[in-house]
Amino acid sequence: MASPREAFSVPALSLCPNSKAAVHCDQCRVRSLSICGALESGELSELDRLSRPLSLGARETMFEQDELAESVFNITSGSARLYRLLPDGRRQIVGFALPGDFLGLALTERNTFSADALTPLTACQFSRNAFSDFLDTKPHLLRKLHSLASHELSLAQEQMVILGRRTAEEKVAAFLIGLRKRWARLSTSSSVTIPLPMTRQDIGDFLGLTVETVSRMLTRLAREKAILIVPDGVRLLDVARIEGLAEM
Repeated sequence: MASPREAFSVPALSLCPNSKAAVHCDQCRVRSLSICGALESGELSELDRLSRPLSLGARETMFEQDELAESVFNITSGSARLYRLLPDGRRQIVGFALPGDFLGLALTERNTFSADALTPLTACQFSRNAFSDFLDTKPHLLRKLHSLASHELSLAQEQMVILGRRTAEEKVAAFLIGLRKRWARLSTSSSVTIPLPMTRQDIGDFLGLTVETVSRMLTRLAREKAILIVPDGVRLLDVARIEGLAEM
């Protein structure tokens, strides 16, 4: 987490997306999208003193299901896969985290899901207790987190509809449109190109589909000229058609 631009003669540094080097806070592209956007410069310096940088390679673990929830994380670059292991050994993907997302604020004593890096990932990591104490003194930050929690609840409710009431093609379309909106906030791609750092299996485990069905739906949409499959993602050729399927 970056320090303020004006509080010190030599500003503290923060990791910026898509960069291995440290950069000044005002160059970090996710600051306005994350909880940091609710803080003034002096408050940022307080939060900075509580944080430590976390850097993971692809497929490395951020935290595991059922272990003590001792940290919270603000992702500054890269993406992560969030999942639960079910009692019968199956895996359920519960979401994908992108830059600006905040993880680990569940009220339970132990983590309710695991998080693995899909790509090289950087984050600001905080002691859960220290962050909770900081939060108690910053009601405007608490309001920001409540807003994020409400948004996540609406996404969870939408996901229940996707899993229960839509065809395989509609599920895949809704997934693509949802990701398109999230990437657009980050301005990391054009409005018609959607990065897919996750595997087809990950998408299937998120949508309740087999990997074969996900591949078949993407192939069908490509054959119908609705999308173009490109390295590490898809390009929307017929946005209206994909949006129409996603809204059905």
